[in-house]
Amino acid sequence: MIDPGLNLKDATACNGSKDSSPIFYLVGIPSLQEFLFFPVFFIFLFFYLLILVGNTLILAAVVAEPSLHKPMYFFLINLSALDILFTTSTVPKMLSLLLLGDHTLSFPACFLQMYVFHSFSCSEAFILVVMAYDHYVAICRPLHYPVLMTPHTNAALAASACLTALLLPIPAVVQTSHMAFDSTAHIYNCFCDHLAMVQASCSDPAPQTLMGFCIAMVVSFLPLLLVLLSYARILASVLRISSREGRSKAFSTCSSHLLVVGTYYSSIAIAYVAYRADLPPDFHIMGNVVFSILTPVLNPLIYTLRNKDVKAAITKMACPQSPGHSGP
Repeated sequence: MIDPGLNLKDATACNGSKDSSPIFYLVGIPSLQEFLFFPVFFIFLFFYLLILVGNTLILAAVVAEPSLHKPMYFFLINLSALDILFTTSTVPKMLSLLLLGDHTLSFPACFLQMYVFHSFSCSEAFILVVMAYDHYVAICRPLHYPVLMTPHTNAALAASACLTALLLPIPAVVQTSHMAFDSTAHIYNCFCDHLAMVQASCSDPAPQTLMGFCIAMVVSFLPLLLVLLSYARILASVLRISSREGRSKAFSTCSSHLLVVGTYYSSIAIAYVAYRADLPPDFHIMGNVVFSILTPVLNPLIYTLRNKDVKAAITKMACPQSPGHSGP
């Protein structure tokens, strides 16, 4: 356990020089053979480009199409922007590691990546809660919707979600930065995340593991509980709708969001099971990689394939009619 009076220089070195910050060595996927680096690089690059193109298309379509200037789509472009930022915090370094063998990160760079990765992950969870609330108001209190979901309220909800997410990881980042590390600390991951860095330290990991668990409960299970409560109320309200067409319309309104929520929490479950199960480190690492890529790559596909308004806006933007063309 680190002595409370230990200063930062003492805390950041175990067997190395106390006058220099440690270097973090990203191990990557330990059992991945060198001849597979290029194929895996191109797979990750393909998914990253898919994330960038898909989410940028949604952003451009919603901004360009006046009929999509509604609260639901305002929150959708927030989610798309977060997907781009979330993956950009980790995937470029993973690509550099695979293509160039660039395994090292400086002390500030590693902790910055850790902070940004966890902040954007928290932001996604909270934005999904806000989107669930938007659906709840639209279906359960439709007459009050224009009053409750004003542009000012929407901006305040999105800003609150992001601000909370920016603040939550700070204690874990600060406390982890005061742990003791060797002059070259080996991170068994493709990027710097909290658990991998705690495990790389030569300090007692128990307090930081407990803190990470508590923060994970706040940013994972509390948002999930709020989403489930919203949909419980939505379901109760939908079941009271007498017409089959009305019920179908209400369910279709929520289907894309439900799929995104399911994808997000499935990726968390994969990462958690990979960590808790008695599996080789490769499975733990791939669980984290799945979490960092799965939701951002599926979100644009879900919203473009299942939401006819978004699909129509993207089609209109990609294939604009010529000025002299008139429809049938």
